[in-house]
Amino acid sequence: MDIRQVEKRIDELIEQLNLHNHNYYVLDQPTITDFEFDTMLQELNCLEKEYPALLRFDSPTQRVGGEIIKSFKQVKHTYPMLSLGNTYSEEELKDFDSRIQKLIVDDFEYVCELKYDGVAIGLTYENGVLMQAVTRGDGVQGDDVTANVKTIRSIPLQLKGDYPEKFEIRGEIILPHAGFEKMNNERIEIGEEAFANPRNAASGSLKMQDSKEVAHRPLDCYLYFLLGENLPYNSHYENLLKAKEWGFKISNYMVKCSNLDDVFDFINYWNKERTKLGFDIDGIVIKVNDYQQWKQLGFTAKSPRWAIAYKFKAEKAISTLLSIDFQVGRTGTVTPVANLRPVQLAGTVVKRASLYNVDFIQNMDIRIGDLVYVEKGGEIIPKIVGVLIDKRSDNTNCFEFISTCPECGSELIRKDGEAAYFCQNENSCPPQIKGKLSHFIHRKAMNIDSLGEGKIEMLFDNALLNDAADLYDLNYENLIGLEKIIESGDDKKQKKLSFQEKTVANILNGIEKSKSVGFERVLFALGIRYVGETVAKKLAIHYQNIDNLMLASVDDLITVDEIGEKIAESIIAFFANKKNILIIDRLRAKGLQFAMFTEAVDLISNVLEGKSFVVSGVFEQFSRDELKLAIEQNGGKNIASISSKTDYVLAGEKMGQEKRKKAETLKIPIISIVDFLEMVR
Repeated sequence: MDIRQVEKRIDELIEQLNLHNHNYYVLDQPTITDFEFDTMLQELNCLEKEYPALLRFDSPTQRVGGEIIKSFKQVKHTYPMLSLGNTYSEEELKDFDSRIQKLIVDDFEYVCELKYDGVAIGLTYENGVLMQAVTRGDGVQGDDVTANVKTIRSIPLQLKGDYPEKFEIRGEIILPHAGFEKMNNERIEIGEEAFANPRNAASGSLKMQDSKEVAHRPLDCYLYFLLGENLPYNSHYENLLKAKEWGFKISNYMVKCSNLDDVFDFINYWNKERTKLGFDIDGIVIKVNDYQQWKQLGFTAKSPRWAIAYKFKAEKAISTLLSIDFQVGRTGTVTPVANLRPVQLAGTVVKRASLYNVDFIQNMDIRIGDLVYVEKGGEIIPKIVGVLIDKRSDNTNCFEFISTCPECGSELIRKDGEAAYFCQNENSCPPQIKGKLSHFIHRKAMNIDSLGEGKIEMLFDNALLNDAADLYDLNYENLIGLEKIIESGDDKKQKKLSFQEKTVANILNGIEKSKSVGFERVLFALGIRYVGETVAKKLAIHYQNIDNLMLASVDDLITVDEIGEKIAESIIAFFANKKNILIIDRLRAKGLQFAMFTEAVDLISNVLEGKSFVVSGVFEQFSRDELKLAIEQNGGKNIASISSKTDYVLAGEKMGQEKRKKAETLKIPIISIVDFLEMVR
């Protein structure tokens, strides 16, 4: 194909893929299979790589992220992003209606909309192109999260139709229940703390520094408010319908109401039906429809007078606490879980509820046999929020937390300042061993996707796996023919798991492939307590290899960004365990990556020869990696932490106080970016 044919094909693919994207994520009406979509996307990606000059901003390939955001720029809102007044009371809603009637002489109508429980966002479009996405912040200014928002597939990058030249549209970024549960289950599998609710998960996702990671999170967005100088209509409802034609995801559930009775009908309907939506709402927003009447009504200091939010009360139910189970996680943490008499709540039958820790139980004086209030507000497991003490039987006893592990019988301990008890028997406690193995194979760790919890448990039960290094001793002979009946779910459905030829080949191929996984993920896979994915990456970059990390002291470790004493002490304790060192040695012998891959640096000059630098803080014009590269290109050496061997500390904004104090104590020169640039000129 010549360049014109390539450009034409790229245009065709983008047009088709954007249409299918809209059908799937906005209209929920897919017209092609995932395979067909992926095939077209792959073709487009190949053409863009071969002809980079033809890459378009609205290409679906730009949805995958990849931009790293060091810090989020603060942006002033063109129109203040005010909060709405809230009410839980029908009487207050009647007062709101009375005030409207006193201030407006003409007839008026309301628009009722769902109040999404998510994160408010403002999207600015110019000539149909998404230019900027800004969070609410303090209402006057917010964070620029454009790179992350571009990964959300229901938000159009390029509009269609007769849109205004420039306008802003506001809405709510949410995380639907199905995606939230899947994401939380994956986090629990790898030992990370589950998000409390979808709103927290959506908010945390928007503030992630790596947009490529945001692209993996199943975020969605509903838009509900148009602002600008040349909007098509002078009414809210009609403008939103028009915005739908441009490609925005506008709710199908908004309605116009001519009186307050209609408003209450809408509220009462959704108070019952909200559990069927597949995402969280916490109320109904009521707005006057006409823009001219908005001007007549005006604003208070904090909110518009032409709108109000009626909030639903959190759903509660009463149940009996039958018993308390204790679950042991991969790091040994023992978590109490309440077993309840089954009760209908928020559209589901609830049988279990979170009890968090011993302090939670004791502070609420929860006892077995109590009648308790159970609430479900988006959490992955419902929670107990109260006890009907006046209904308590006289023969109930105060709750006492167990003193030994329910799985292995080892004594439980509780460290100062921590809420949880945990089992110290990390190398022999079955759920800890299986949990560590499941963490090790997870996609964010070693990514051995041919294995899973069921297969891990089967291999453990057959004495083929006891630690991560055992994975690399598995072979065809000891895998072929293994069988087990597995029960799953509350209904205890049985299925047969059998290792046939194809299964064995996939497992062995997956294990072999994992040997090429980078050091930062190998470090994360080791399952060091408190060392999550982000911390592992920072440690890998800072220390470059496992040997440097193993030799680090607590004082050295806390100089690393985001590493506090608790994490540092956990790392020291991990490497003090001889069994962990033996596992690392076995993994290293099998070919796993325990050092960062570094390429040779081309020298520009030798002006920094013999000088060692520690780079610390945030720099406006350069990233720290760029500065470290400049040091090496000019003959200098980067070192991880400040010591008597350090020649200079290159300091930016927000340099840690401990680092500064240590440099000053050792009388090491602390230089600015200006000083450094002068040195390398």
